[in-house]
Amino acid sequence: MVDARGLVCPMPVAMVQKEVKKNAPAELTVLVDDKCAVENISRFASNAGYEVSVEKEGTDYRLTLKK
Repeated sequence: MVDARGLVCPMPVAMVQKEVKKNAPAELTVLVDDKCAVENISRFASNAGYEVSVEKEGTDYRLTLKK
């Protein structure tokens, strides 16, 4: 899991990129609280071959990336 709440782009995307490069997970959960981060992480994940689902949880977003 990557918890990037409280951070603004490009940090959340960089954290996800690092995790994907290091561990190549089949599934990864990402928590963010910035709509821009949702869009940028979704774009990166799609380009990296992941399916992305987004759930809004109060002021936070839970992104689930699956290969």
